[in-house]
Amino acid sequence: MCGIFGQWNLNQRPLGKAGFQQQLDTLTHRGPDAAGTWFNSGNIVGLGQRRLAIVDLDARANQPLHNETNKVHVVVNGEIYNYPQLRKILEEKGHHFSTNTDSEAIVHGWEEWGTELPVKLKGMFSLVVFDEEKQCLFAARDPFGIKPFYYSATSVSFVFSSELKAIATAQDFKKELDHTSVCDFFVYRYIPSPKTIWKNVSKLPPAHSLLLNKDGEIRIACYWQPVFGSKKQAISDTVDDVRELLTTSVKQHLLSDVPVGTFLSGGFDSTTLAMLQKEIGEEVRSFSIGFENWPRSEHLYAEIVSDILETRHKYRVLEGNSLELAEELPWYYDEPNGDISTIPTYLVSQLAAEDVKVVFSGEGADEIFAGYGWHQRLMSRFQISQSNIYERMLGNSMIGVNGYAHAMAMGLYDRKELQQMLSASLQPYIPEDPFWFYRQHYKNELHPLKAFQYLDIKTFMAELVLQKVDRATMAHSLEARVPFLDTDLVQYMMGLDPSSYFEKGNQKPVLKEILTPIFPDIILERKKQGFTGPDRYYQDISWYEKELKDSILVSANIIQKPYLDRAIQNRDYWRLWKITVFDKWYRKWMLMSD
Repeated sequence: MCGIFGQWNLNQRPLGKAGFQQQLDTLTHRGPDAAGTWFNSGNIVGLGQRRLAIVDLDARANQPLHNETNKVHVVVNGEIYNYPQLRKILEEKGHHFSTNTDSEAIVHGWEEWGTELPVKLKGMFSLVVFDEEKQCLFAARDPFGIKPFYYSATSVSFVFSSELKAIATAQDFKKELDHTSVCDFFVYRYIPSPKTIWKNVSKLPPAHSLLLNKDGEIRIACYWQPVFGSKKQAISDTVDDVRELLTTSVKQHLLSDVPVGTFLSGGFDSTTLAMLQKEIGEEVRSFSIGFENWPRSEHLYAEIVSDILETRHKYRVLEGNSLELAEELPWYYDEPNGDISTIPTYLVSQLAAEDVKVVFSGEGADEIFAGYGWHQRLMSRFQISQSNIYERMLGNSMIGVNGYAHAMAMGLYDRKELQQMLSASLQPYIPEDPFWFYRQHYKNELHPLKAFQYLDIKTFMAELVLQKVDRATMAHSLEARVPFLDTDLVQYMMGLDPSSYFEKGNQKPVLKEILTPIFPDIILERKKQGFTGPDRYYQDISWYEKELKDSILVSANIIQKPYLDRAIQNRDYWRLWKITVFDKWYRKWMLMSD
């Protein structure tokens, strides 16, 4: 795990090495163990990495990495879990490895497969290859967007980074908001790819690659998509297959030269991962966060699981109002993220980082097993049966998209609501269809449940949830791994008919069946809850009044004061949360001195 940064000045202007290093060092939290840079002979191209040493702790594994002729140069953020298999294949083809780091597979993989490299990789990654002989730069992002990749492309330069801050802190960076992205944030709680909050800065979407030549021409391509199927089988058969696939994934995700811990909430997802770690023979170190005076606090359930699995468990119970932490988050969340669980995720990451460098997290399970409450509600609404009646009911994708948008909103912003909130200067930027990103990824030809799951994977999970986890863990130099997001497992689940894994009124029956032989009903029958803490934390209207009393968003002509006053009066907590997040982001990044 690490932070990567680089620049190619297409106008042939030499890079300033001191400024380059300063920008790279804004990513120190992502990689405190080592820093490395490479510049070509004219200082026109520079690659940099801040390293968190996980696999091959030797200094020879520091990046950038190079091939034997010193013509191929690589920086990588992430982990390649099928590295042992790739190394064997590449060595049989005559390639020579000089380290034991998984990242070196990128160097020789590029030599062997070129732009087909990403499809060979199993892992989480944002990678960049600069090939001096071919005079091209190649970048790729993992299939699910676990690792971030930002870039700014102009006629004179191409700049990339793991986080926006390394780009936005450049002396010549112009802080120009993309006003359409401001609208998007309030609709989605995030900025959809390929957009960012800044003009002239983009995100490479998940499962995409980018090829840049010396003339500044960019080609972006999608290299992976799940293939959907409708195989019907008994849920018990699905249980057997998932157990095997997930066990394989967990084994691969344990590739590490440092201890691997796990977040543990006592829910199905984290409990399954901890159980499989234990079965494989690993000592399990588990971590959880609790809230005082709350009977549904996750640490209570995590302790039950920990006792059964005999993990080395560590937890912390939060006292007082943790919302005050919202003040320090914008440095790490340098693009606004409105997920209500950013704070507890940040805190449990802080706790785990006291003992380990790597931690398992359960993201992806709800998406691939249809475990969210909205899956149950939406399926009840559509009255799905074993017949094909849904094909007639959902002839127009508008129905599914609008239903999904309402389920996801947490303070809905449709066009009318945006018009009421935003100041006159932003009115022209309000989209005719605020739910355009959902509509872009909605597949009307799929079974409705599959369509919603695909939306979850491409929108909510990729853009909000995984970004939240990446920033929260990396803030504490902690690598989060997500074994449920294994391409083989996801492909398997997408090939099934929903009847093979989904039951109305029964939360994630596949994982529940895997856990049933070991765990008591207090774990198996526990109602799903988000990782947010008690409502009292987010419904403290006095906190919003204090934080937004002199909101910069009003004086900056972003939102209208009467709207803000009305939201406070109506105790509109979810909309107020998004406004507060954006207010604090704006103060940090728009008002930061150059």
